[in-house]
Amino acid sequence: MQTFNSFVDKMDERVGDGLERVLCAHHRRRLRGLGWGAVLDSAGAQDPLGGRAPVRDGNRVEVLIDGEESLPAVAEAIRGAKSYVHIANWHASADFRLTREPGSPTLRELLAEVAGRGVEVRVLLWAGPPFPAFQPSRKLARSERRKFTEGTDVRCVLDARERTLHCHHEKLVIVDDAVAFVGGVDLTALEGDRHDSPDHPPRPIGWHDLMARLDGPVVADVADHFRRRWTEVAGEDLPAPTVPDPVGGSRVQLLRTVPNDTYDFLPKGEFTVLDGYLRALRSAQRLIYLENQFLWSPEIAEVLLDKLLNPPHEAFRVVLLLPRKPSNGSDTTRGQLGRLLDADDGHHRLLATTISAHDGGSAAPVYVHAKLGIVDDSWLTVGSANLNEHSLFNDTEVNIATDDPEVVRATRLRLWAEHLGHPVAELADRDPADIVDNLWRPLAEEQAERERRGERRTHRLVLLPGASRRAARLQGPLRGLLVDG
Repeated sequence: MQTFNSFVDKMDERVGDGLERVLCAHHRRRLRGLGWGAVLDSAGAQDPLGGRAPVRDGNRVEVLIDGEESLPAVAEAIRGAKSYVHIANWHASADFRLTREPGSPTLRELLAEVAGRGVEVRVLLWAGPPFPAFQPSRKLARSERRKFTEGTDVRCVLDARERTLHCHHEKLVIVDDAVAFVGGVDLTALEGDRHDSPDHPPRPIGWHDLMARLDGPVVADVADHFRRRWTEVAGEDLPAPTVPDPVGGSRVQLLRTVPNDTYDFLPKGEFTVLDGYLRALRSAQRLIYLENQFLWSPEIAEVLLDKLLNPPHEAFRVVLLLPRKPSNGSDTTRGQLGRLLDADDGHHRLLATTISAHDGGSAAPVYVHAKLGIVDDSWLTVGSANLNEHSLFNDTEVNIATDDPEVVRATRLRLWAEHLGHPVAELADRDPADIVDNLWRPLAEEQAERERRGERRTHRLVLLPGASRRAARLQGPLRGLLVDG
């Protein structure tokens, strides 16, 4: 029986590798035909903030962690609007409340109040899939549009220009050409309640997510992206945004995925999210830290594999924070993890973890919905893009990236303090590899061992379960060929 299983494993591995090669070749041909072939060139390390996305100086970047911090900041900005509020989202619910204080308004009430005093409010939402295979259905999207607009001065338009089986996934809020929010937080409770705190108290399902607040010249890039989509979908010309004055010391790039043949303003598409990730990951010397909902992409996995097989430094580490059970694609994620574990080969350079809500007496899952990458405390990206073929090739997505080391390091320390349960001050003077080896790994392994023995967990952090070296590796390549290509 063992010989037979070994044979099946080997055949599964070979067929999976072959299908992934076919998928990667397909993506390479597609991007070359569109003039984006250089994105996939793998010749050495590159400047993470290079590429074809413009770099804006003079910005202020604040990474807002979890709904407790991000949603009230959005509410405050909307409430203070003087000229306009523009929102683009995968889905938004009229009855969603940005804050949970008694008497806090619903999103519809907040937008209607702002629009009622003469502020132009525009909401651009995905229209939903053309057939009711998953949420938000087109019926639900139309219903929410009516709720936002009936009896108000709010304009809400549904965008149905998605590629087949894909969506408009970006999450943006822009106010008055002055401030923009870019991240992974949807303004809805559909498929999960976005309100949560870094403490992640046990509840039906916790929700870990991130959003970046931007001030400075890069706000004009976010505003212009919304303007161009709105103009094509709504048929309303909007003035070009005013570029804000410099307000800080951060260089920032706006990174996008816009699939080809979707909009007239980018007929050959844009793939700078993929470009940004590949440039940064290839440049990594000591640390790659990824929080993401998915890890499917063979293009991303290949760079990680190369780094693990040829570590650039003895202290090089890769730390992954993924959900225990993604909404879909979990087998694919585990399959890529299996490849990475094989490449690590027991050297303990790779650590794959997840988190749960835990108070010592009860526990509940925390859904990792964040989309964050950190490299060497010198590059950070946050936005709406997952590390799968949907986000890197076929959905509309918006991320930002910065190489401001103070912002990057402060964000990493805050996140690691949250997940490890240690104050930032205890982590600040320690090398990342030391923290990974002597805090992250022992905690995660201890909790995994407790689970294996059927004992109660005592900490939120745990090794990602089911990281099999097989784990249905065929699902990822097949999904890519049939859906993501």
